[in-house]
Amino acid sequence: MRLYAAMASKQIRCARLLLAGGIPALLAACSAMHGASRPAVSTPPPASAPPAAVAAPAPAEPASVASTASTPIVRRSAPMTYTVKPGDTLWGIASKFLRNPWDWPEVWYLNPKIRNPHLIYPGDVLALAYGRDGRPSIRLLRASPLRAQVAQEPTVRLTPQLSSTPITAAIPTIPYSAIAPFLARPVVLSAGQIRRAPHVVAFRDQAQIAGTGTVAYVSSLGRHPHSRYSVIHVGHKLREPGDLGFGHVYGYLGSYTATAVITADGPPATAVLSDSARETFRGDRLVASDRTAPLTMEPRAPSHPVHGKIIWVVGGTGGADLAGQYDIVVLDRGSHAGLTPGDVLAVDHHGSVVHDTHGAFAWLIRSFGSSGRAFAPRVKLPDYRAGTLLVFKTYRDLSFALVVAASTTIANGDVVHNP
Repeated sequence: MRLYAAMASKQIRCARLLLAGGIPALLAACSAMHGASRPAVSTPPPASAPPAAVAAPAPAEPASVASTASTPIVRRSAPMTYTVKPGDTLWGIASKFLRNPWDWPEVWYLNPKIRNPHLIYPGDVLALAYGRDGRPSIRLLRASPLRAQVAQEPTVRLTPQLSSTPITAAIPTIPYSAIAPFLARPVVLSAGQIRRAPHVVAFRDQAQIAGTGTVAYVSSLGRHPHSRYSVIHVGHKLREPGDLGFGHVYGYLGSYTATAVITADGPPATAVLSDSARETFRGDRLVASDRTAPLTMEPRAPSHPVHGKIIWVVGGTGGADLAGQYDIVVLDRGSHAGLTPGDVLAVDHHGSVVHDTHGAFAWLIRSFGSSGRAFAPRVKLPDYRAGTLLVFKTYRDLSFALVVAASTTIANGDVVHNP
């Protein structure tokens, strides 16, 4: 009787729990009550759950490889300190510390007490450190004496004939020698600019080509002429890629030939050529120099989604031109698409299209020989990563970029996008 009374009491209590808390409370309470009268049965963990022996916290991953969704990954071989040397570039230093150099802005610690904290000078000692949350940062451990020299140097006005690079200059982002002709000299001209620009009419003594020291005669310079111009040889037409060659024309690629110093007004005006980079011809255009492109810039991923193509390899002929590390390419995206100097882009080599002659259509080759290949199914091979670009000069619809890394050759038509 006592057994039946106990069972009835349990059932009544379960019913009350069902009315008060619902089925979940009922199952939990009934399980607790029955557990005292029978041994517990261990339930195997789900297949996706780790065994109990592995459930304990694992040893913390080394800070050099730990990362979160918003923290860049630091290289395993990253030095704890590094002293900046003459000839270093920001890209090279970032590559020593980070697997993705364009994540530099996320780890560079800006010290507001230091003048120009964005700039890095030879002699600066950089240190890799970690915060309490495990986030890495790269800090200026010891400032170079060059910083004090730069702060104390008076402003010096250089004469037009003098060109120099101060020894106290901050390190550039990428090799200066690779992009120097494109920073201070215009290299893309529109049809309107070409039409309006002054041009070389002739040379003294009826010379056909000219170099440094040659006297040139220039068409009307307008009402407010400059004292110095860049002489530009108009070259290839930069056109949107297309099968028939009728795509949109972005402009014309110009090559710097020399600097023209105006010595007498015209018409025609008289100029003396200096700083020649190549021969100057009659008809070459004179354009005021553009000195807005920065040399020191932080490599970073673009702030907006970018998807474009390489439309020209500088120095090529427009055919199957190939580019490697430190070559310069032209992109069909510019400031209008959100690109700015310092943006880093990945390059994917465009997969080719092949004919599948070894499957169900192999009989075409057996029956018609090599002529049957054209009738076999076409297969588009996947694109694959070819390299990394750093944008250093932008126009509205075009950009110039330096190939900073290349795992294979890069060609016209290759796709560029956010890294």
